[in-house]
Amino acid sequence: MPETRVDLHVVEAGEGLPVVLLHAFPVSSQMWLAQREELAGVCRVLTPDLRGFGKSPLPPDVDLDAPSLDDMAAEVAAMLDERGIERAVLGGLSMGGYVTMAFLRRYPHRVVALILADTKAAADPEPARANRLRIAATALADSSTRVVLDEVFPNLLGRTTVARRTDVVDAVREMAAAVSPPAVAWAQRAMARRPESFATLASVNVPSLVMVGEEDVLSTLDDAHIMVDALSDARLVTIPEAGHLSAMEQPEAFTEAVREFLIELT
Repeated sequence: MPETRVDLHVVEAGEGLPVVLLHAFPVSSQMWLAQREELAGVCRVLTPDLRGFGKSPLPPDVDLDAPSLDDMAAEVAAMLDERGIERAVLGGLSMGGYVTMAFLRRYPHRVVALILADTKAAADPEPARANRLRIAATALADSSTRVVLDEVFPNLLGRTTVARRTDVVDAVREMAAAVSPPAVAWAQRAMARRPESFATLASVNVPSLVMVGEEDVLSTLDDAHIMVDALSDARLVTIPEAGHLSAMEQPEAFTEAVREFLIELT
């Protein structure tokens, strides 16, 4: 039997063109606070908590041995269905970008435009895949997210943010600490199993915005360039003094780039 679908918790703001923003691992839709507030004047922003994060639970019958980002994508599609939204601008950062690409594979006709931030279209090379599986197993064995705080958290933020923005550091640490070990395991295993998405991006003919923090050590400028090259209609924006969570680290620069992109669509 298929597992139960999660009804995602969603925070919305604004009216007009629907814009869905999908969050990174291991945080929640709280990471989009600045974007919700600032973009509400030009569009309808929808920021769901993906399954296992924030206020969206894992399904009660979740199979931790058979995770797939397609399940997250299907729940995003169901969230749109519930609101009568047929097509939307779809964006995601890091894991949210992976879910965006999974959505594209299943529902390309529902995407008006793309925003891909601090993410990559390549599948994990074997060492990265093995490391994700180790983190998943450790979280479950320890019944703790300590491995996330010790090993994932230090690479999420750029050096400038760590030196100057203790508020962002504390907020990210708090969100990371709140994720349950099963959610950590499910998400890490799902990301480890994701396929490459270059063919998916090459098949899409919609305006696309690719963004990357200049200090991002997880999804690099090279990764961003490769996605731009795969897309038919894409622009690249680099966010100065930002690492992997560029939307939180430099919210003004990130939001302004998205605002300009959206205004051109309408």
